[in-house]
This record gives sequence, structure tokens and C-alpha cells, in this order.
Amino acid sequence: MYRTHHCGELRLSDLDKTVTLSGWASVIRDKGSLLWIDLRDRYGITQLVFDEAYTDAALFDIARSIGREFVLQATGTVIERTSKTTKIETGEIEIKVTEMRVLNASKTPPFTIQDDTDGGDELRLKYRYLDLRRNAVQKNLIFRSNLAIETRKYLAAQGFIEVETPNLIKSTPEGARDFVVPSRMNKGQFYALPQSPQTFKQILMVAGFDKYFQIVKCFRDEDLRADRQPEFTQIDCEMSFVHQEDILNTFEGLTKSLFKSTLGVDLPDFPRMTYDEAFIRFGSDKPDLRFGMEFVNLSDVAKGKGFPVFDGAETILAICAPGCAGYSRKQLDELTEWLKRPQIGAKGLVYVKMEADGSIKSSVDKFYSPEDLKVWTDRAGAQTGDLLLVLCGEDEKTHKQLNELRLEMGTRLDLRKGDDFKPLWVVDFPLLEWDEDANRFFAMHHPFTSPKPGDIVKMESDDKALLKSIRADAYDLVLNGVEIGGGSIRIHDRDLQSRNFKLLGFTPEEAEAQFGFLLGAFEYGAPPHGGIAFGFDRLSAVMNGAGSIRDFIAFPKNNQGRDMMIDAPSGIKAEQLKELGIDVVGE
Repeated sequence: MYRTHHCGELRLSDLDKTVTLSGWASVIRDKGSLLWIDLRDRYGITQLVFDEAYTDAALFDIARSIGREFVLQATGTVIERTSKTTKIETGEIEIKVTEMRVLNASKTPPFTIQDDTDGGDELRLKYRYLDLRRNAVQKNLIFRSNLAIETRKYLAAQGFIEVETPNLIKSTPEGARDFVVPSRMNKGQFYALPQSPQTFKQILMVAGFDKYFQIVKCFRDEDLRADRQPEFTQIDCEMSFVHQEDILNTFEGLTKSLFKSTLGVDLPDFPRMTYDEAFIRFGSDKPDLRFGMEFVNLSDVAKGKGFPVFDGAETILAICAPGCAGYSRKQLDELTEWLKRPQIGAKGLVYVKMEADGSIKSSVDKFYSPEDLKVWTDRAGAQTGDLLLVLCGEDEKTHKQLNELRLEMGTRLDLRKGDDFKPLWVVDFPLLEWDEDANRFFAMHHPFTSPKPGDIVKMESDDKALLKSIRADAYDLVLNGVEIGGGSIRIHDRDLQSRNFKLLGFTPEEAEAQFGFLLGAFEYGAPPHGGIAFGFDRLSAVMNGAGSIRDFIAFPKNNQGRDMMIDAPSGIKAEQLKELGIDVVGE
């Protein structure tokens, strides 16, 4: 056999055993008459020792010829290590090697295969098979595997069944861009890769499968960032004969169970907040509740004092940064420039300092008396040593800009700790959002989301403001400022679904062409139903305090959507294009 034990298994209780291990040469330390090799597999590291005093000369020569990442098989006796370490689980023992084989040699790797590697992102993606040997990466993928197993166990215990839905479907005009696949047998026509299994899981509810789930690949052709990839994984779920409360309780239970089983963390009951409340208090529909700095509206006390910037603003908002009154002019200027970046677009920043001597100083002392400023600081609950940061402008833009500033200050003050978990349900989203460029409404979630029953009557109105006020029976699960899941109660009535399509600008013919199969299914006894989808990659990352989902995907794409290892996407032969009925450029 290649091994009797793995490299993370042996302890002092195994002393004097003869064992065989196999793995990769991770670190080699040659001290002349003594030589050590750290042998690594996915379970851990065990130190091999070679000593000229007792090691056969031929074996010692073999050991001295070993390079990093050689694949080895070593047999020897477990002995107590003289220089013990707590950095590895096998740090109290080592193997006195009596026999060793090189199973495969290795070229010198282009970067060190250690937790603190010297390889850059692009290089490690190109040699992903080497990067995947690193303990930090393997730990993430093992966590992801355990999370999937625990998800299936919990949902199966709740009576859910797993059903696979198609990966070759029909392109739809709503949402992100589709990835399309040409059909050879139906030239000029295309499949799309699913952005989600939404319509299929609703069809499953019509079919009588009242509790469905799937850990499923989804595809969106959109611009990439740290928490986006062109292909990603969802925990996709749907239930019949449920109200919103049933779904929130079921999937709060799932989340608590996953945290307990994988991290040993007990989460408290999740608070709830309406979309409007979240926006007013935090400027975001996914607020990070690990720290305070709630928004304070100063519009009524800051206007009318002769400061033109504030007097002409729609809204004036502030946050209180605790203990930051000592910020220097240089630090405040740097923060102002950070806010002025195109990604945020603020015009400037006003500050008020609560000095240690009890005085109040600001960047607008020319326009406001100490008494005026005290009204601001009192409203913000500021204490001695605190710093008030104030933005103004259009209401929606200012809320979003101050949200970015709040998150940045939370990061700078180390208030956003990765092992501090603050979940939140955000409910009562708007059903529709208006797009000025397209001059029409879009669905905030998707076209199949049900309005709140009390707001259905508003759908008959032509008043844009009234239509904007329609609330959806929709909900998001937010964790540490990241949306990890979202869903809604669905429309299950053909007439109501048709009315919603009309609000979204679909003609009856367009609605029938795109979604006729679903509308038709609604005529055959569709039950009330609703569901949710968790971003599985994102959930894995947030649970581990990581900033990027790429760390939890075995073979991720880079920021340009390329697979650096296999060099995809790539061109295909002209013969293939012709076979697909696609014109070849230049012919």
C-alpha cells in the first residue's frame, strides 16, 4: 500500500510504530549531517528526519536529491521530536525514515506552496493545481464541502427533495445578460444558461412537489468584482402553501443550523427591518449591524444659516465616528478625497470635532456658532473625542454616499470583525424600480414576485409615484452587510401575473412568447408558493470572514472572466462555426 496513515494523523501515542506515509515534499531543511523534509498531504504535515549517524548512506543521498513538491513514499518509525512545535498537529513526533521512494519528481514551482505564498493572483490562477495544494485553499474547499453536506442534511430532514433542473434553457429579457449557446440542430436559435432555476422551481410547485431544493450552478454575463463570478452556486429552494413567515422561519433555521454544525456558533434570533427603515438608518438595503454609526438627519437644523452648500441641498446627513476627534487635517483631507472618487461621487465633506477640552470645532465655523453645532452633536449622541462627518446633496445619492463612508470608517476603526456575525432579515422591498434611461419600470427582484395583498389595487393606477409605493412580498437575508439570500412569495394567479408583466412593459404577445408555459401552468391549479436562494459561494466566504468568493471556488475566473489555467474563453475552428450556422468573419 502507498500509506498506512495520512500526514496529519500521528501523535505521541503512536511512538515506535512502523508507518508508511505518502505526500509532497513541502519544506526541506538540510543541516549537513541532519536533513528534514516536511511531508504534506491534504490532512496535514509530518516531519521526516534523516541523520547520517543512523541513516543508510544511499537513502541519505536520495533524501538530499529531493526537491520541493516531489511526490514521496516514506516508511519509518515514529519517534519523539526533540524540538516540538504547536504550529502543526503532528508537532510532537517525527518519522525516522528507513525507506523512501520518489513516486514522481517535480519541476521547481513558480511560487511557494505555503499559506503565506509569494505568488500573485494571476500566477496562482494559471497554476491553480498548485495553488490548490496550499492548506489555506484546501481548508476553504473542505469547508464548502461540509457546508453543502450539512445543507442537504437539514433540508432533507425538513422534507425537501432535491430536483435537478435544465442547464440549457430559454433566454429572457429581464435581469443580467445571459450566456447563450448556439444550437447545431436548430440553426439560428440559441439556448441560454440559467441565471437561476426560477421558472422551473415554480413549475415544480404546480406539479405538486411542495418542498424543493437544489445546490445549483447559475450563470450571469455581468461585470465582475470580489463577490461575483460568471458562474456561481446557489442553494435554491421553493415551498408551497406558505406565507412569508413560514419561509423566514424555515431558512432562519437552516442558517442557524449551518453555523452551529460547521462553525460551532449559536446565532440568536434574526432581527427584521423594512427596506425603508434600512435605507433611512443606514443608506443601504443590506446594512452591516456589527457597528453603530446610524445616520442622523440634520436637514432641519443645518439649513437657513447662510451656508449655501447646505441651504441648497435636498438632505443633510451625518454619522458619528467614535474616538476620531483626533484626526489630523491630513487624515480628513485624505478621507475627503476618498469620497470624491468617481465610484462614490461626493462633492465634499464637513466635519465637527468634539474636542477633549469640551469645545466644538468644525470646518464650517464661519457659518455656525458653537451653539448651532452643539444641536448637531446632541442629535448624533456624540461624546467628547468623537467626530461628526456630514454629507449633503440629493436624498438618494447622499444616503448611498454616506453608507460607503460609514462602511469605510467601520473598516478603519476595526469594527467589522470577520468572526462577529450579525444576521438580519430585510423585508417589504418595493415591487418596482423606475429606470430613467429606459423610461419604464423594472422588477426589483424578478417579474414573478407577488405584491403585498393590500397593495394589489395600486397596480391599476397610472400614477408613477403610487406604483413606486407598491410593496413586494419579498425578503433578503443579510449577514455582516452582505446579501447572502433573497426570495419572495410568488404570483400564482395568471391574471395577476399578466398585470405585473404589463407594468413591466411586456405586451401580451411578448409575455406569452417568453413565459407562456408558466402562465399556462397557472391555469391548472397552481398552489400559493414562495422561495429563496442563498448565494452559496458568498455564504461560504462571509462565514469565514473572507472578502472574496473566489477563495471558495475550486477553479474561479479572474477579473476579466477568464480561466487562466485552461485559457478560456478561446476561439473555435471555422468548421465548428459553420456547423452551428454562425457566419465566419472574413468569409
